[in-house]
Amino acid sequence: MAYRGLFRLPGVPAQALFGFLSQLTQQVAPVGTVLVVQSASGSLVLAGVAAAAFSIGAGMARPVQGRMIDRGGPRGVLAGCALVHVAALVAVVVSAGAGWVVVVFAWVAGAGLPPVSMSMRIEWGRRMPVESRTAAYSLTYLVQELAMLTGPLLFGLVIAVASASLALGAVAAAAGAGTLAFSRLLRATEPAPSAGGGRMFGHRGMWLLLAVVVLFCGGFGALEVAVPALATAQGSPAVTGLLIAALSVGGIIGAAVYGTRQWRSRPAVRLTGLLAVFGVALGPLGLVSSPPVFWVVLLCTGLALNPALTTTSLLVDELAPGAEAEAFGWISTAIGTGGAAGAAVAGVVGERFGTSTPFLVASGFACLGAALSTLLLRRRT
Repeated sequence: MAYRGLFRLPGVPAQALFGFLSQLTQQVAPVGTVLVVQSASGSLVLAGVAAAAFSIGAGMARPVQGRMIDRGGPRGVLAGCALVHVAALVAVVVSAGAGWVVVVFAWVAGAGLPPVSMSMRIEWGRRMPVESRTAAYSLTYLVQELAMLTGPLLFGLVIAVASASLALGAVAAAAGAGTLAFSRLLRATEPAPSAGGGRMFGHRGMWLLLAVVVLFCGGFGALEVAVPALATAQGSPAVTGLLIAALSVGGIIGAAVYGTRQWRSRPAVRLTGLLAVFGVALGPLGLVSSPPVFWVVLLCTGLALNPALTTTSLLVDELAPGAEAEAFGWISTAIGTGGAAGAAVAGVVGERFGTSTPFLVASGFACLGAALSTLLLRRRT
């Protein structure tokens, strides 16, 4: 079994554990920022802008962090980012009632978000043979998904017994400590400095892959608007969290299963198939009225999510050799850009044409991504 070989490598189990701890703030930080700022300032507008600044900062910083990792390895980048990220989140808590300065601190917190999953992909990908990298990259997304599920739960528990400010500070401190521990574990296996950072776009297929990721994640972003909109329209807004969680559960199952076998088909072929399945499955969701059936369909749809992202990582290995970390950084930026674009379009369409139409928007984004990905099949990889 591919996962068994991965976990037998020295340090990998501990890296997975601390990598999980390191990523607890990925979902908590923007949500926590909204709660803390709104509570202290009374302004939902300021809270929303601060949360957006966090996401923008993370998207802007990822390619820069990746280039630094390509040139000097991940250990120093992770340690520096951990300190900046935690300090900036503490500053967000302290300055939450001080006006627009909190937006600056939120941006810095996003820019300092440690590139843990990127470092995992680089570390494990270079230690595993090419035929076993599907397992390595699947485990990366599996750890990340588990952290994004667990973080908000821990955050909610601390809020229940204390406050949102203390909860945000506590989760940030735990993630910072986890990142520092994770970075130390990379010392013995740190990749050699690479001069390949300048070859990030040496293969025109990277531009194409980034466009595919934007479209694919546009479908996911539209879905995150479509689900709560439809649930509210049907008089069951409380089930929104459970329905969104179905996507995460499906993603976890998909990642776990996808990495168990060695695939003989080319990554580009698999990506096209996964995106096509994802897109086609989204269209009829607006017609489903039963919450249990809706949950099951969403779970099945989510099965393609992390396998598709895993496959993009395999394509990065082929299209940007020697500049993988920077390429992974641009992929992260494309994920955020696509998600924001899809959510915006779905919101406009849903407002104008009804709450079932955002599912068609989500399907359209994903199907366009599948169609564009067929161009990758024409390239020798």
